[in-house]
Amino acid sequence: MRITSKGQVTIPAGIREQAGLLPHTQVDVEFDGEVVRIVRAKAGGRRGERLTRRLRGRGDVTMSTDAIMALTRSE
Repeated sequence: MRITSKGQVTIPAGIREQAGLLPHTQVDVEFDGEVVRIVRAKAGGRRGERLTRRLRGRGDVTMSTDAIMALTRSE
């Protein structure tokens, strides 16, 4: 297996399947001074942070927060 000029490596399909690494799975690369490891990224809110960044500033609702809260609380 070789590293490309861009620093990319292809993980063999069998290993990806065994590890449950689907397309778009977030991974971290760890190095302990001797060994490089590719591990599934911890779920600690990274996806939520990405979604929040993507959606921030896209809303077009002209209602105030108080008005929205009143609607959600009414029966």
